[in-house]
This record gives sequence, structure tokens and C-alpha cells, in this order.
Amino acid sequence: MAASRRRTALGPQRRTPVVGVYGLLGLAVILFVVFSALLPETFPTGTNIRAILTNQSIPAILALGATIPIVTGRFDLSIGFGIGLGHVIALWLIVEHEVPWPLVALLVLAGGVVVGLLNGLLVEFAQIDSFIATLGTGSVLYALTGWITGGARIVPPLHGLPGGFTDLTNAHLLTLPITFWYVVALVLLLWLCLEHLPAGRYLYVVGANPRAAELVGISRRKVVILAFVGSGLVTAFAGVLLAAQQQIGDPSAGNSYLLPAFVGALLGSTTIKPGRANAVGTLVAVSILAIGLSGLEQKGAAFWVTPLFNGLTLLAAVGMAGYAARRRQRAGSAVGAHGRTEATGPVGPPGPDEVPDSAADNPGLHVPH
Repeated sequence: MAASRRRTALGPQRRTPVVGVYGLLGLAVILFVVFSALLPETFPTGTNIRAILTNQSIPAILALGATIPIVTGRFDLSIGFGIGLGHVIALWLIVEHEVPWPLVALLVLAGGVVVGLLNGLLVEFAQIDSFIATLGTGSVLYALTGWITGGARIVPPLHGLPGGFTDLTNAHLLTLPITFWYVVALVLLLWLCLEHLPAGRYLYVVGANPRAAELVGISRRKVVILAFVGSGLVTAFAGVLLAAQQQIGDPSAGNSYLLPAFVGALLGSTTIKPGRANAVGTLVAVSILAIGLSGLEQKGAAFWVTPLFNGLTLLAAVGMAGYAARRRQRAGSAVGAHGRTEATGPVGPPGPDEVPDSAADNPGLHVPH
């Protein structure tokens, strides 16, 4: 009730244009229709749709992992190196040391937590810029990958990998690849956390206004460190899936995942919740990338089209995300000023689960802290 009274005192509520909220989702539909018309015999088929879901599930998971620290205004550039190290360690332990794969998966996930914790400590306690800190840890992870493999690929024996391990990505549920359901589950989990739990509000407030977060009793350092831990855990999970999918330990495999992950996370902040990094928006952005790349490949585009497409989309995503954030902040400032002139009574400080609307609703995209 207190929150409702505060919003009433602020006067008319600002409305986000429908195009800004659902524009990218509409673009995804348009792209699918266009490529279906251009490639009617191959593109709109069940086989191609299942191939897209299979090939793009791991990039989608990594993009969702990258979204978590972006909510707090930080970037984790170590995710590309982290997924590479994770999948190499998984295959190294299974193939060369015959460690049971469930234990291998747990060890890789634990390693992801350690890497995320290290990133968070470097950013918050050592006060190193998130770009520099995570790029540095990423380089260390890449060095570890090279040391473990000796620069060569890890090839499984003739009898192959354990069936339970490969089923992590080869299995199907309701005729769809199991990896697609991993993405759905992760999106639902992040959506629930970011939109409906206090933890999500804390993440958004820290990203919007660290000073306001401290004033309402939110520990900025704790929230940011946990955000990096979440990113590291999701990255490690993607590494396990990559190992099960590729079944060969390639020391350079993770390099190609970094750019698409950030394209998806940043482009996702321009839709559904414009100006705010969000899980559903990331999923929509990844869908656009998946549809576009699949269509271009089937049209016979040259090999360099993929990095060109990702690079241009990243530039567009950063520009659009910054514009959406600034527009949202301007709207928040205008509404706040209107509320100050019309409010007739004092408003008490928010409780631990109730943060200031100006911060929670207008976190923006801070690049980077």
C-alpha cells in the first residue's frame, strides 16, 4: 500500500511505447517469415528449427550468464575463456583420468563459482575496473586451458564418452532438444529472481545507483560479488554442455562464444524492459541472432559474414541500450520532479524489500564500473 501511495503521489505514470517493448520480438517474427519465404524448402522445417535450438542453446545460456553482472552495471569478459576451460577440464578428467562424469560436472561447476568469486573480489575489493579485471582473469583461464591441453585437442577413446554424459545434450524432451529446455528453465529462474524476488531488486538498484543502495541497507559489494558468482556458475554449466555436445576438447573453442553472448545480453536490454538488462529480453535477442545467422548461412553467405553480423549487431545493441537507458532515466527524473511538486505528505524510508522507484525502475546500463 505504501508503494502504491508513493506512485499515486508521483502523478501520472510513464508508459513505455509498445514498439520499444515488443519491437525486437516483432523483428524476430519478421526475420523468420522473410527467410521462410526465401528458403521455403529448408528454413521453416522442423529439422531446421531443431537444429537452431540445438546450435544456439549454449550461446543463449552464456548470454543469460553475462546478463547477471550487466544488471549491476559490470561486465564479465571472462565468460568466453571460462566456457573454453570448463569444457576442456570436463573432457580432460573424463578421458584422461576416468573420473565419473557426474563428479566431473560438479567439479566444473565448483570451479565456475571460484572464478566468479575471484572476479567479484577483484572488482569490489581491489577496485579494478570490471573490463580489466575480467579480461585479466580470462587470460589466465585461457593460459590454463593451453597448459592442460598442451595446445592440442583432447580426443575421446574409440568407445566414446559415457552415454549419460553425452545425453546431457543429445537427449530430447517432447521432440525438442533437451538443451532448449535448459534455456527455458534458466530464463524462468532469472525472470523470477530479477522481477519477483528482493535479490533482483537489489541487483537493479546497485546497477542504477550504488549510493541509494547503501542508503537503504543493501551491501553493494555483496550483491556485485554474488552477480559474478552467478555468471561464473552459468558459464561453467555451459562449459559442461559444450563438452557433451562437441565431445572433443578444443582449447580455442570458447573464443567464438564471447561476442554472441554480449550481443544477446546487451541487445536484450533494449526490449521487454527497455533500458534494463532482463532474461526474457536476452532470450528474444538470442532468437534474432539465431534466426538471422541460420538464414544467412543457408543463403550461402561467406564465412566472414558471421563475425560481421555479430560485430555490427553488438555496436547497434550498445547504442540502443544506452539510448533506452537515458530515455528511461529522463522519464524517471521528470516523474520524480512532478512528484516533489505535488506530494502532500512525507514519505518514509523504504524497507529492505522496497527500494526507491527512481532507482529500481530506471537502472540503466552503466558501462562499465
